[in-house]
Parts: sequence; structure tokens; C-alpha cells
Amino acid sequence: MKNKISPPKTVDEYLARIPEPALATLKQVRATIRSVVPKETTEIISYGIPTFHYKRGLISYAAFSDHCSLFPLGSSALDQFNEELHPYRAAKGTLHFPLNSPFPAPLLKKIVKARVAQNKATIKPKKKTKNKAKDKAAKKKAKKAR
Repeated sequence: MKNKISPPKTVDEYLARIPEPALATLKQVRATIRSVVPKETTEIISYGIPTFHYKRGLISYAAFSDHCSLFPLGSSALDQFNEELHPYRAAKGTLHFPLNSPFPAPLLKKIVKARVAQNKATIKPKKKTKNKAKDKAAKKKAKKAR
């Protein structure tokens, strides 16, 4: 029976498992993404791969045996870049690029900025309430007043 390798718990742990030339490529991708995301963006492991999180999932990246991939977690952000992305499209929300050649930084920055804008627009701040019962009563009262 094979020993299963446990999934990485951190991005650095994930990257430590990646061989060259993919490692250098992913480090460049990571640095490019970091250069444009808001400061409150975090890096997590989601579904076993590195993911930038800003209000919710922003973009993920990974290395495979014959290519690297980007996963903008909101494929509609890619629509505005269709012409530029044509050589990299693998599926609706997946972009492939060679192990030894980072995804073009200017295009990656545009994609990340578009995803940040999407996340800002779709996530509205939650109201902070101390008393849920009062909130329910107020809603009920407002409904009766109509």
C-alpha cells in the first residue's frame, strides 16, 4: 500500500514540493499577483493549491507534470481579455502555460485587478447587529407598516 502524502497546509509548503523549472515559474506568478492585490489579501491553500483570498477566492495557481495553471475564481473576469488569453485557454476558467515560462506579468496583473474589482463589487459589508431578536422584530414591524 502506498503512503499518502498529506496535502500542504501552507503556500510555502506547497511550493517546497514543486520541482524546477515549475518552482521558479510559480514564484514569479506569486510575486506578480502579490504586487497588485490589496494589502488585506491573504494566501491560503484551497482544494490543495495556493489561492489568493480577498473577501473571497480571488485566483489560484498550480503546477502539474506538463504545465502550470491559473484559476481566476470568477471566469467572467476573463471575458474582457478573450483575445489576449486565446493562447492560454484550456477550459472556461482555466489558463495553462509552460512549466518553464511564467504567465505574462502585464496580462496577469490585468486579470488580478479585474478579479479584485469583481470581489469588491459583489461582496457587500454585513450589518453588525448585537441583537438578532430586535432585528427580526424591526423587520416584522416594517413589513406590517407596508
